[in-house]
Amino acid sequence: METTDTIVALSTPYGSGAIAVIRMSGTQAVAIAERLCGKRLTRPVHYCRIPELDDVVVTTYRAPHSFTGEDVVEISCHGSLYLQQEFQRRLIDLGARPAQAGEFTQRAFLNGKMDLMQAEAVADLIAAQTQAEADLALNQLRGGISSELAALRERLLKLTSLLELELDFGDHEDLEFADRTELKTLSNEIETKLTQLTDSFQTGNAIKNGIPVAIVGKTNAGKSTLLNALVGEERAIVSDIDGTTRDTIEETLVLNGVLFRLIDTAGIRETADSIESLGIERSRKAIEKAQIVLEVIDATCPHETLQGDKVIHVYNKADLKQIPGQLCISAKHGQIDALKQLLVEKAVIQPGGAVISSIRHYDALCKALKAIQRVQVGMQEGLSGELLSEDLQECLLALGEITGQITSQEVLNNIFSKFCIGK
Repeated sequence: METTDTIVALSTPYGSGAIAVIRMSGTQAVAIAERLCGKRLTRPVHYCRIPELDDVVVTTYRAPHSFTGEDVVEISCHGSLYLQQEFQRRLIDLGARPAQAGEFTQRAFLNGKMDLMQAEAVADLIAAQTQAEADLALNQLRGGISSELAALRERLLKLTSLLELELDFGDHEDLEFADRTELKTLSNEIETKLTQLTDSFQTGNAIKNGIPVAIVGKTNAGKSTLLNALVGEERAIVSDIDGTTRDTIEETLVLNGVLFRLIDTAGIRETADSIESLGIERSRKAIEKAQIVLEVIDATCPHETLQGDKVIHVYNKADLKQIPGQLCISAKHGQIDALKQLLVEKAVIQPGGAVISSIRHYDALCKALKAIQRVQVGMQEGLSGELLSEDLQECLLALGEITGQITSQEVLNNIFSKFCIGK
């Protein structure tokens, strides 16, 4: 990807609207904008009349005080598709080129405005559908996790360098530059932090992709009625006929800024119907994969229930019968507020803490964790500095991959290709 020329792209979503913003970045961004406007842009904001085209507001951000670290110009015009395309065409004719996906953010990374973990958070923030997702991405964008990992890596790099120095004086067996006590303390500290972050991946993944909630139970317990009541529309077919739901039906629900993936399943019973049997088997798999299981029980004919920490017993048809001491609802009449509150409590999501949601970060953290654990074992067994150094180097490499201090162009291309064009 060329980074010395000036790029241009539509920064607002494609489609007609009140306004559109055309963004440029590069050494010639201001000069190109001046040629378009026919005057010098000496202030941060200018009102410009473009002959036979539109009246626009032009905002300039001078390097290095911009998102990309380069000169950036944003042209706010009226939001017709014709004007969006025409402005981009004219700017290209004046010397800019169309930006590639994620190229603005990649330039910000390459120019040291943010690390790779923060750059990925930009895409997550744009794609966020809930408050929890936005909070998670914003926390990562502000560099909380990155700064912690960078500080640990810097300290580890210093000790690794001292171990390498010992190897240069191999003929002096008793000579130690790296304090083994300090190395042990630091390795324990790193292991604690990496364990915390890897353990947080399940929470981060739930925030990003939704907490899977399986709605299960016997036939005619009211599972489909409950799904419809939760999402507020007739999403699943409701019938008094046993076995109406023969496959899983998925819908999403946002409660208190948290995304839930609701999975309505086929009623579990003995059946000779081969199609219904397939649905029941999928129900059992949904129970295994779900983080929360809502077992819907007909309050008029209660039965033996499922057990487990992730199971919530929901006694439906409370308008007909109440079960003392149990969560009773009436899905038919929309009396489900207590269940919604319990779902939020069961989720136990705190997106403000140190949480990761990227599989790339998780894989790298696991590599770093295994490497530092080998270092700990090696020190206990009295291994040489040379062997310890190999594992320390692997840990450093994995940590560097997360923040982009050590990253191949192939990885960068894969990450930024998933961005929208104007970001």
